[in-house]
Amino acid sequence: MKTGIIAMIGPPNVGKSTLLNQLLGQKISIVSPKPQTTRNRIMGVVNEEDCQMVFLDTPGVHKAHNLLNREMVRNAISSLAGVDLVIFMIDVTFPDPNRLRHLLSELEKTGKPVLLLVNKIDLSGKDGLLPILKDYADAFPFHDLLPISALHGEGIEKIKDLVIPLLPEGPPLFPEDIPTDVNERFIAAEIIREKIFLLTHQEVPYSTAVLIDAFQEKEGRPVTIHATIYLEKKSQKGIVIGKQGSMLKKIGSAARKDIEKMLGTRVVLNLWVKIKKEWSRDPGFLRELQITD
Repeated sequence: MKTGIIAMIGPPNVGKSTLLNQLLGQKISIVSPKPQTTRNRIMGVVNEEDCQMVFLDTPGVHKAHNLLNREMVRNAISSLAGVDLVIFMIDVTFPDPNRLRHLLSELEKTGKPVLLLVNKIDLSGKDGLLPILKDYADAFPFHDLLPISALHGEGIEKIKDLVIPLLPEGPPLFPEDIPTDVNERFIAAEIIREKIFLLTHQEVPYSTAVLIDAFQEKEGRPVTIHATIYLEKKSQKGIVIGKQGSMLKKIGSAARKDIEKMLGTRVVLNLWVKIKKEWSRDPGFLRELQITD
């Protein structure tokens, strides 16, 4: 039996969460076109015959200025500790490895095999891809390099073929029926936040946090979820609620459909919007969001 932990790390918005969802065959990590959507480390367990791969999706590593972003970067870097293998993921918009020198130095410290995945190859022709692969191969001793398209599922099976031989032998770390270590409440909150990322603009998504206040399950009845959307400024409240509540209804409707798909049952979703000034600088609130220890 082969089993091991694989950290996926890279700059923001290169497709790590999309890749995790593809590997699992189900949605665990939220996805949006905006950078820094992922705030927490998310674990996904992939079982194959005689093998268990535990993938860690991490926040994108970037220059962090406030406490929230510093904690996100800390979460990503700390995920490298104790893993068996590292996947370093970029996309075709990061052709220069010198821009990511700080990250490559962190990979070197692990002493573990590192695979380079170059994502979004559907946006680049072969002529544009080959120089990227060469420059990264010259910059770091990657165990292997693989072009993929996480969105379209291209190269997914090849990733497993590269990962499995590099894992140590050992018993499974998790039961086969557990795809992740996060619970349904956490995923529901993340789904609501994803819809805010997709439907609002400018600073609003980055000033948004979501907490589940109640998650009520009764046999024969829909699951009832009460959730609070926290914002940092009063001016943002009107944007999220919208005219006569139109935006909040749109967010709630989109989130409810995804939560119902996850739970496999009907859901009643009740949303409230509150202001919590500078929550992104509040260590206690970040602990509630499971972003900091």
